[in-house]
Amino acid sequence: METIHLSLFLMLCLGAHRSSSEILKRQKRNAIFSIDEGYDGEFPYQLGLIKVEEKASFFEIHGQGVDEEPKGILQINKNTGILSVHGPVDYEKYRVLKLNYQSFDSDNQKIRAAMEVDISILDANDNPPKFEREIYEVTIFELISQGAAIITITASDDDTDESNRLFDLKIISVTPRPSEMEFYLTQEIHTGTISFKGCLDRQKAEKYTIIVEARDRGEKKQLSSSCTVIVHIEDGNNHLPQIIGQTGQGRVKEREESVLVSRLQVTDEDSKGTPAWRAKYQIQGDPNNNFKITTDPETNEGQLYVQKHLDYKDGPLRNLTISVENEISYQTCKVVSRSTTGLWQVVIVSGETVTKKTHLSTRQVSIIVEDVNEAPYFDTPSKQITVVENVKVGWHLWTFTAKDPDVTSGNIIVYRKSYDPAGWITVDIKTGKITTTKIIDRESSYVKNNIYTVTIWAVDNGQPPMTGTATLSIHITDENDNPPFPPVITIDICQSDGLSRANVTAMDPDEDPHGGPFTFKLQGNVKGKWKLDPTQGHSIYLVKENTVDSGHYELLLEVFDLQGIRTEHNLSVTVCKCIDPARPNCHIHKAVIGGGAIGIIAFVILLLAGVLLLAILVSCKRDSRPVQLPDRVEGSEQHLMVCNIERPGTDCKVALEQLNKEYSQSEIQAQIVSQVPQIKLSTSEAVVDAQTEHATCQSEKLKRRMDYLDLSVGESSTMRMTHQHRHSIHGTWAGQKTCSGEVNDVRREMVIERLNEMLYAQQAPGEELGDYTPHVYAEEGDPETNFELDAISISDTPFDPNLDLDLDYRFNTLASVCMPSESLLTVQQDLRQRL
Repeated sequence: METIHLSLFLMLCLGAHRSSSEILKRQKRNAIFSIDEGYDGEFPYQLGLIKVEEKASFFEIHGQGVDEEPKGILQINKNTGILSVHGPVDYEKYRVLKLNYQSFDSDNQKIRAAMEVDISILDANDNPPKFEREIYEVTIFELISQGAAIITITASDDDTDESNRLFDLKIISVTPRPSEMEFYLTQEIHTGTISFKGCLDRQKAEKYTIIVEARDRGEKKQLSSSCTVIVHIEDGNNHLPQIIGQTGQGRVKEREESVLVSRLQVTDEDSKGTPAWRAKYQIQGDPNNNFKITTDPETNEGQLYVQKHLDYKDGPLRNLTISVENEISYQTCKVVSRSTTGLWQVVIVSGETVTKKTHLSTRQVSIIVEDVNEAPYFDTPSKQITVVENVKVGWHLWTFTAKDPDVTSGNIIVYRKSYDPAGWITVDIKTGKITTTKIIDRESSYVKNNIYTVTIWAVDNGQPPMTGTATLSIHITDENDNPPFPPVITIDICQSDGLSRANVTAMDPDEDPHGGPFTFKLQGNVKGKWKLDPTQGHSIYLVKENTVDSGHYELLLEVFDLQGIRTEHNLSVTVCKCIDPARPNCHIHKAVIGGGAIGIIAFVILLLAGVLLLAILVSCKRDSRPVQLPDRVEGSEQHLMVCNIERPGTDCKVALEQLNKEYSQSEIQAQIVSQVPQIKLSTSEAVVDAQTEHATCQSEKLKRRMDYLDLSVGESSTMRMTHQHRHSIHGTWAGQKTCSGEVNDVRREMVIERLNEMLYAQQAPGEELGDYTPHVYAEEGDPETNFELDAISISDTPFDPNLDLDLDYRFNTLASVCMPSESLLTVQQDLRQRL
């Protein structure tokens, strides 16, 4: 175990305080111990004994290393006062540990001494230097000059002591081992810059892996770490391309262009695909730039093309010189001598220091030009002329002349018409003279912007025959050869109380001054009926006076152009009442359906749907059981049945609940009244929808109630019914089939017939429901205005309120207003006939 340095001294003594009961002496001192951070022995080990003047039998410590961070490092023997260390302490985190020491007497009650104890931590070399990165990568150009900085690396050491904190950088290995160059490192405190001496050659090594070590300067021991530096070499142009072969026919026909005639093969030792490898070709001996050469990106071959046609007359052979180099400048480096200090001596050879002729690879290429039959060519391949339209047939327009470029061939040239869409011209086969064969019309659809275009061929008799083309553009000037005319001669005008008008437009295919504005005149007896406003222009208005009735009219219109060319046209004019005056159209007939008719149609559709639904829901059967009527009641000659419904004797069952109820007399009256269209009940108590009477079973009930009323009215003006009459009626109902398929069909036809009659009545002129305008009695929110309502007229005919029918008392007034007793029988009989 290494020697542990222990020092203890007392800094302060407390005076003793005495009392009459006891004397307690306290001592306060500072004690300093030290712990070596680099201790590498076993734990725990004794640090030392805290000595005090007073005798004590019990000891305690508190503070850093005990019950404060770093906890558990220090302990004290409570009986002996010896300190022990139980773990290492990091100097970079804790420079001093501060403790509080106390000693007690034997009964552990009186403090004999108390002091502060400082334990210093001695720094040790326990942190090696560390690089910022474990791996560094860099790419450099192959032709970079020696001595240039490649990369800079950085390291640091966390130790405090200077000898432990300082470190040295060193290159310890390079892979692969270089032959014509050497890497070296220059250090500046915590950084190191890597450079090289000599010449780089990518063909020998595409990359180098360098291991750099950082070692500190510790006294007892030295710590170190390392990093890896990878240097990639980008290829430079230190090898020139060499032409090694040629392929291709090496011949071309005259007048051909964009033809590949030869390919040149090259080799280059630089890396494929790099600018140092890609070839760049140049052509010498081509003053007219008839050739071009490109580089195949895959093979690096040179591709020689004819970009501008060659002429056999200029010579049957073309000799070219092709040279090749790279996209970037050529440069080489060669080591002359080496030295241990400073840079090496090298020689740089580049395109700037030597002539290119010495190094560039070249090749002689010969191209054979083949003679072929060439197409004739025109002295004037395109010509523009001006001709007045309607020129006479046989008019000479132009003469084209063509020549054969093959002067010695002896070919004969003939002229032919190539494009003449209207067939207006002909060309002399021998001379190329062009003349007209038809009248030229400027207004023809083949003329565009007053220009008619034809093309002429010149054809030789060589092998194969060749053709030259010339274009003749004929500009046609206008003549006044077209009269004006209105494109629309059928006109519709709306009938009105005032003046009505319609637009009339004229056109003329001729140009100014042979066209418009035009002058218009109406012929015939049109005074007070028709007129034109204005009479000149391209468009005028035909005005109808209010004296012209609806109908069809034929008007004669004269139109004059600026040169007085006149033409007559018949205008077919129709006058009618228009639906839309803004867009007159006398071919659409007005068809208007009143609002009342629309309502009736909708009602009929809904009613038919209801009848069909009721026919499905209703089920009928024969019930032959007699109905037992109650016996005669004492004190009365006649009486009504207790039940006010028709269930006894009725075997028609309806699925809908509302159809199961019985009709009261007020309902019968309301249904009878509803058969007469447009009857308005002047009461606010009830409005009964009488249309439901057309349901199948309900119609049957109405017929029975008509029988009931018939008997009642015939017997007494008060419409009372005797027991015998009721018995005979119910006896008749009991034995008959109340509802059957045949009866339903007949009744359905009667209902449809009745609906048709109602629809016809609703469509009567002046009686549409939509014509009714309600009277306004008061405005909402206007309490100031006092209006008087119309008086309700009540008939003076007496009405018996004790009418012995199934009417509720609330229907008495309605019955007296709508059906006086003297007319009830007539209306009831009419309804029976309809049903």
